Amino acid sequence: MHRRRRHNNIICVTIRRRHYATKYIAKIISTSPTGRSVTAEVTPPQPIPSDTRGYPIPRRHVICKAANLLLQSRPSGSSISDFFSSLSPPLTPSEASEILKSLNCPRLAYNFFHFCPSFSPAFHHDAFTYNRLILVLSKSSLPDRFDLVRTLLDDMERSMTRGTISTVNILIGFFGCSNDLKRCIGLVKKWDLKMNCYTYKCLLQAHLRSRDVHEAFRVYGEMRAKGYKLDIFGYNMLLDALAKNEKVDQAYKVFEDMKRKHCEPDEYTYTIMIRMTGKIGKPDESLILFNEMITRDCNPNLIAYNTMIQALANGRMVDKVILLFSKMVERDCRPNEFTYSVILNVLAAEGQLGKLDEIMELSKKYMNKSIYAYLVRTLSKLGHTSEAHRLFCNMWSFHERGDRDACMSMLETLCSKGKTAEAMDLLDKIHEKGIDPNTVMYNTVFSALGKLKQISHLHDLYQKMKQDGPSPDVFTYNIVIASFGRAGKVNEAIKVFEELENSNCKPDIISYNSLINCLGKNGNLDEAHMRFKEMQEKGFSPDVVTYSTLIECFGKMDKVEMACRLFDKMLAEGCSPNIVTYNILLDCLERSGRTAEAVDLYAKLKQQGLTPDSITYAVLERLQSGSHRKVRTRRQNPITGWVQGLHLHPVAAAGT
Repeated sequence: MHRRRRHNNIICVTIRRRHYATKYIAKIISTSPTGRSVTAEVTPPQPIPSDTRGYPIPRRHVICKAANLLLQSRPSGSSISDFFSSLSPPLTPSEASEILKSLNCPRLAYNFFHFCPSFSPAFHHDAFTYNRLILVLSKSSLPDRFDLVRTLLDDMERSMTRGTISTVNILIGFFGCSNDLKRCIGLVKKWDLKMNCYTYKCLLQAHLRSRDVHEAFRVYGEMRAKGYKLDIFGYNMLLDALAKNEKVDQAYKVFEDMKRKHCEPDEYTYTIMIRMTGKIGKPDESLILFNEMITRDCNPNLIAYNTMIQALANGRMVDKVILLFSKMVERDCRPNEFTYSVILNVLAAEGQLGKLDEIMELSKKYMNKSIYAYLVRTLSKLGHTSEAHRLFCNMWSFHERGDRDACMSMLETLCSKGKTAEAMDLLDKIHEKGIDPNTVMYNTVFSALGKLKQISHLHDLYQKMKQDGPSPDVFTYNIVIASFGRAGKVNEAIKVFEELENSNCKPDIISYNSLINCLGKNGNLDEAHMRFKEMQEKGFSPDVVTYSTLIECFGKMDKVEMACRLFDKMLAEGCSPNIVTYNILLDCLERSGRTAEAVDLYAKLKQQGLTPDSITYAVLERLQSGSHRKVRTRRQNPITGWVQGLHLHPVAAAGT
């Protein structure tokens, strides 16, 4: 299209096919006789307004329309192209930047960025559009976002687009501790830029994120030499990294610089310094810093108090810990579980648990059943059963409703210490505090009674559970069967197993293992073998416990051939023996004088990659010495009943 400009804005237009054109609204004045040319009056488009710096002001209606078109679920490519082609004047880089900002889809923004030059041959991306897209990608979760940004940097180099210091700042914050950080710093020199305070801050934080404290402190020194200073967040971040790496001198240097640079430390700053000095064993310095924090009108928060209490506790300063705790409560700072945990640990370490009552009195307005429950659990874990029980009784007296976790913790503690009478009493009265005992509580007590072979109590509690609830689960049945078996009550164990079969619960592999162990260890080997076959018929695959138990039972009855055949079957079924299995069979072979087979079995053990233990070596020693005439005392595992060791006592030969 050729245009001839006239003084009165009348243009003679000749129509020819072109790929690019600016669209104008024109009024045709006349047409040539041949119809090959027309005369039209054109009103030139209004220039885009500019700001005080000369940059064009983005057209808001263009930005909104473009963003809406792009964000449609299925935008038409022709409609988007037609819209941007119809713009007069064409799309500007500042408008493209605003459109990128409006798009909430990073992938769409990236595609639009590369689509922009097709709208007009005069369109070129500038530093602002690159900055905008890099910022959009840096905030995204695209898996290839790093590669996309690297591609953009390559595009900037090819198009010789010079970035700004903002570009560098965004890139440093985005790449952080990666190898691309060196490239970002190189751009400062390449683009002839000057690093500002924010650039140094971004660089320092990048090194801190990569845990390179040495390089971060170097950047801080360079920044300080140029007269720049950090904000409170930057100072705290640097201090925290130095403190965690025990760079005490450097941390104090930054702390003093901070105060000289008129950046007032806050409670987080002091907390960092207090934690550092407390960690290196200087609680007096921690206390000085804490008092300084208060004199500077910083209001200590919970973290600050906890940090100071921990510093004093590390120094075993019990009286100062209690004094600070009292000040904490006076200032209406509510202690949390960590506070009580630190205090409990130092009181226990110093043998002053009697002062726990003072702590509870000081914080009585905050004492609730949750705190009581936590204290009971903590004391139980520390092994102070009596104190835990006393505290639990206080909670029981002062609160109408109990705490299930505290009751469970108390039950576990009593059972672990063998105080089954107290545990059964608690289980019997727990409903008074609005807590219904569950199967886990009953199982905990059953397990303790079984280990102590208090079978009469276990039987009575089991009957009570069946009568009053809750219903036993498979774990209950397994514990009771194993407990009866351990005490030699074979008939009772079989009865409970039959109850399990007739209940809503069904036997599992542990149920069969417990019953087989009970039968075999009490001489009912045929019944044990029958149950072994029964479990296979019901679809259970015997495990290493099943095989080991039966092999030991056969060995005890001097049925060595059966034990060996069962071991071979175990291997054939793909069940790998463990060191306990090998020890049982080795003992069986050695005791029957089958030395060669025992040596071969030891070779298999080594081939399987198992590590011999003290029991293995004891059997081997007997094999080498050939001393079969020993009195062997079997020590059984309190849970499974397996042979765990052989205590050998030489027997004097006859006539000596």
